[in-house]
Amino acid sequence: MTRARDAYPWNTALPTRWADNDQYGHLNNATYFSLFDTALTLWQMECGFLGEGAGAPRFLVVENGCRYFEELRFPDMIHAGLRCGRIGKSSFTLELALFRGEAKEAATTGFFAQVQVDAQSHRPLPLDADRRALLAAIS
Repeated sequence: MTRARDAYPWNTALPTRWADNDQYGHLNNATYFSLFDTALTLWQMECGFLGEGAGAPRFLVVENGCRYFEELRFPDMIHAGLRCGRIGKSSFTLELALFRGEAKEAATTGFFAQVQVDAQSHRPLPLDADRRALLAAIS
């Protein structure tokens, strides 16, 4: 994954909180995944990726990861970038980056691999054309 800010077509600002710091004075490792998850969910909500109702498909995380390059800490303002790294038949990988303020290189990069599944059976469900188009728009 690249650290370059301009490689991530979707971005959002996420403030840090005092409680995010650990005893070493930087963000706790789990906080990075929380920030990634928040950014990913905001994008899904903003573009209408998530379905409505009990029968709507679900998106299960099947793999994730994180690489750290620089420490982040409260009171940093984080800018999260998002792009789609891979689109499969029923799965996709979203790549994320966390930038301190206006930095041009990410302090942290990560990814979430998700599979679309049927709400009832939890079996993989092929991505429809609309969701494929939303993913392609940030590829």
